[in-house]
Amino acid sequence: MVAKNLLIIMSDEHCRDVLGCYGHQLVKTPHLDALATRGVRFSNVYTPSPICVPTRAAIATGRYIHEIGNWDSASPYDGTVASWGHRARDGGARAVSIGKLHFRSSDDDNGFDEEILPMHVVGGIGWPQGLVRQPMPDYRDHAAELAGDVGRGESSYTTYDRQICARACSWLNEAGRCADDSAPWTLFVSFVAPHYPLKAPEEFYDLYRLEDIDAPRHREGHMNHPVIAAMRQFWCYDDFFDDAKLRQGRLAYYGLVSLLDHHVGRLLAALEQTGLADDTTVIYTSDHGELLGNHGFWTKSLMYEESAAVPLIMAGPGVAKGEVCGAPASLIDLYPTVLEAMGVETTDNEPRHGRPLTGTVVAPDADRTILSEYHDGGSPTGFMMVRWADWKYVHYVGAPPQLFDLANDPTELGDLGLSTGHEGVRREGEERLRALLDPDVVNARALADQQAKIAALGGIEKLDALFSFNHTPTPREA
Repeated sequence: MVAKNLLIIMSDEHCRDVLGCYGHQLVKTPHLDALATRGVRFSNVYTPSPICVPTRAAIATGRYIHEIGNWDSASPYDGTVASWGHRARDGGARAVSIGKLHFRSSDDDNGFDEEILPMHVVGGIGWPQGLVRQPMPDYRDHAAELAGDVGRGESSYTTYDRQICARACSWLNEAGRCADDSAPWTLFVSFVAPHYPLKAPEEFYDLYRLEDIDAPRHREGHMNHPVIAAMRQFWCYDDFFDDAKLRQGRLAYYGLVSLLDHHVGRLLAALEQTGLADDTTVIYTSDHGELLGNHGFWTKSLMYEESAAVPLIMAGPGVAKGEVCGAPASLIDLYPTVLEAMGVETTDNEPRHGRPLTGTVVAPDADRTILSEYHDGGSPTGFMMVRWADWKYVHYVGAPPQLFDLANDPTELGDLGLSTGHEGVRREGEERLRALLDPDVVNARALADQQAKIAALGGIEKLDALFSFNHTPTPREA
């Protein structure tokens, strides 16, 4: 049986491992766990970039960051490159979004028939401070905010997510009433949780006890690496977390994951109640992960698994039940997956790197090379990660590489980037990377584009007068 409709549920900053069905021993996610039981859980999916704005442009277009030039948090998607929404809509299907998009503006044609409660970047610009990379600005005063706002309570984001959930359930109810006469649709429901601020509503915060909260892994990190050390100096959030704040922050994150799971449960219940479940494929994923103090970092921006790997679950008519797909995959695979689900024929102009998730399940390719890039704030140089089989290779332009054996070192304690005896694997990693891009050329392009944007915004001295924030305000606040 082939589903008529597609529901994509996206969260923001959900670490792949903080889910019951991915093996976490403490976090409570009954609805996502149930979705995995009746579908396929993908265990090796990666973000195109471990930061929001570039990744959401890549998801929309099915193209890697260097192909579209959405390098950073001040380079949002503007509808110029065709999105899966454009293609689905042109093929006669409806494409509707509810919630966070993080594009430039709803004034652009982003490919949706309707954008409900959209969150876009601030002022159509975003976060321009990340454009300044050589030399990097001092972010310490802003970094203190993360640890200063943790614990039990509501935030503008939890309020916003409740609104998103309510509107999505209403939309599904209406779709159920019109199901016999309606065109196929893709509904993109995008929550902000578990993105910081690390404050969870009481009923979800109180699901956990402080004494049960696990400690971060490898908090000392790989600070002997020059780029990691520079990133740590800029993204210095961990400096403000004492042991008490650390437990509260991690507990609140788990609470936010459970809040997200609650919203997912409401959406799945609405599908059942409206009779749409038998006609709808459901995909759950997130734009990137969250480090939670692991490796000495909070938030994202690094290529460690906690930041670059994401959960992805797919279930629905015709989807295998209770399976785990370990083949490497990417969020750019959502583009061809939508086109396949909507019955839209592909053309020679479609993105060439993504693959439909259904095909990844049927014909898994453990040797496939997956790419992620980072050209945003905190990094003095661009870096790119390739993942294949059991290996992860991270290339830093002008600096030593990192290499991790994920089969024997899944928490990435041992960096083999300069290890004697792994020269062949490092060479293979670089060859795989260069088959996709020239890192020196891409890095130079990104830096040049960022310098041009700084000039267009009035120069470095004008940037702080524009916008300076740790997280994008909700639509009501903006």
